[in-house]
Amino acid sequence: MFSTDSVRRLRKDRPPAFDDEVLDHFGALRTFSLRLSQSRTEADDLVQDAYLHALRASDRFTPGTNLKAWLRTILANLAKNRRRDWVRSRVRANEQEVARAAESRVSDEASPEQRLLREVVAPPLRTALESMPKTLRDAVWLRDVEEMSYADMARRLRVPIGTVMSRISRGRRLLHARLLALDGGAPNGERGGADDVS
Repeated sequence: MFSTDSVRRLRKDRPPAFDDEVLDHFGALRTFSLRLSQSRTEADDLVQDAYLHALRASDRFTPGTNLKAWLRTILANLAKNRRRDWVRSRVRANEQEVARAAESRVSDEASPEQRLLREVVAPPLRTALESMPKTLRDAVWLRDVEEMSYADMARRLRVPIGTVMSRISRGRRLLHARLLALDGGAPNGERGGADDVS
């Protein structure tokens, strides 16, 4: 990893005491790096980079202050930057997948979002809606899909506005429970009472 010779090759106008003190903190810095890293190899690379940064920036270190804390700060910042770069690289890969999906449109009218809704969201949603009592299904559909007002729904369904609001509330709860059940996570106590229709 690091030798005294490699440290001295990076020397600018530093006193030799600085190099010796930097190397004295190697064990503590490596232990700290192991806590921040996924593997020993990554930890060793991180320590090496931290030493390179520290030696190149030695003119910014204030003699008499805590050198160990300064080295730990450099190492922590390098680890944070690596994590950020890794996350960004994953996002770039996802952007490529989105671009591929946009290029492979089913038709000129189908956007990637529409394809996602049609192919992934729609089948379980359709199954859950079809399993609901008609009065609750109609109330949820008219309000959430067709975006009708309560007054318009009351006229169309020929029921009071209070009944419309009740059906929407019970319908949404039942739809949520049915979607969870389809996904394998039916909550306790969501079966039974919501099917009662008025």
